Amino acid sequence: MLKNVKFETSVFDKKNILKTNLPEVVLVGKSNVGKSSFINSLANQKKLAYVGQTPGKTRCLNYYNVNNEFFIVDLPGYGFSKMSQKEKLDVNSLIDTYIMKSPNIVHIFFLVDIRHKPTSDDILMFDWLNSKNIPYTIIANKADKIAKTKATEYTDIIAKHFNVENNIIPFSSETKINLEEIEKIIKDHI
Repeated sequence: MLKNVKFETSVFDKKNILKTNLPEVVLVGKSNVGKSSFINSLANQKKLAYVGQTPGKTRCLNYYNVNNEFFIVDLPGYGFSKMSQKEKLDVNSLIDTYIMKSPNIVHIFFLVDIRHKPTSDDILMFDWLNSKNIPYTIIANKADKIAKTKATEYTDIIAKHFNVENNIIPFSSETKINLEEIEKIIKDHI
């Protein structure tokens, strides 16, 4: 687990994106895919990142400082329809500006739900990630919701939809399966 992780700030406006010289590990995924629980698992804290009951509430970049060595940056989730068109455009502009103007992004964790085939929004995100030339890892979250023996079968389905080899990592914030592997990926990129 990562040591000394603390919430740094939320950024709602692209003019306020942090300018820092620390490496940044970024989280992307659908609104209800479990990014906050993922952060809490990495930090071994239950309430560091707020886990909301209603998906689509996060409309900002959330920065978490890890031991003053790097940031974890949680991007707003996508695919939730209760935002107005203007809110969606504002959030998309914030994300695009952050990705385009942040030279310190060293890795992206792309979280998908292991139980479901990738949505059209997931496929758009996957294509977008491939166009950015930034290293990323696909995390198949909520692995505790399926039988352990089925994990490869489910990740094979996800890999087939993305047309990639199955190097997708199953993860669960409940059981912490593959937490060490994710920590190693972070350490290898920092």
